[in-house]
Amino acid sequence: MKIENNILKHYLKHVYFITGTAYAGKSTTVKMLADRYDMIFCGENYHSKVSDMVATDDAQPDICYMKHLNDWKEFVTRTPEEYERWMYSVGREAAEFEVAELISISQNRKVIVDTNIPVDILKEISDYDHVAVMLSPQSMSVERFFDRSDPEKQFLLHVIESCENSDAVMENYRQGLSRINSQEHYDEYANSGFFTVVRQNVEKDTREEVCEIIARHFGLI
Repeated sequence: MKIENNILKHYLKHVYFITGTAYAGKSTTVKMLADRYDMIFCGENYHSKVSDMVATDDAQPDICYMKHLNDWKEFVTRTPEEYERWMYSVGREAAEFEVAELISISQNRKVIVDTNIPVDILKEISDYDHVAVMLSPQSMSVERFFDRSDPEKQFLLHVIESCENSDAVMENYRQGLSRINSQEHYDEYANSGFFTVVRQNVEKDTREEVCEIIARHFGLI
């Protein structure tokens, strides 16, 4: 069955999407907007409870990669090329789970989403004033990737440090991050035609400023 995009757009009319590169402030901004404007908060990987349970090897092979993982050392030692391919494929496979979940929770209340839905799909299912792209320079998104306290990042850091030749494993993993946050992918976001906010300075606290800018773009104020 195929659902036409105009139907999906109608049922997603109360959903606001934030996407972009790592370390751009997406998670923080989504949480702030949810708290301030009484929106349902959908943080990173919010769909995974369902997708991890429902995904099948034939329909969503890259989501199912995690089911067949021998250990987390295998995860962090993949080639940079495979890590990049897998990351973007998972985002595309997960998009259907995200859309289904968002339709189910957004009919009576606004929803704010930290999403990895590809921008070409967002163009089909949403509008300009319902999407914001947040970007950071590659050096920031790669070099400061582990400078955050969220459990997922710290768990991966622990796995890398527990590997033999941990320095080489870290370098390999950072090369993967570099590919995921490459200029090519950055330009895809930057040239998407969506409203864009670029993070340039990590020393200055711009959370309030960015939150207001995006809230105005979304028409929340």
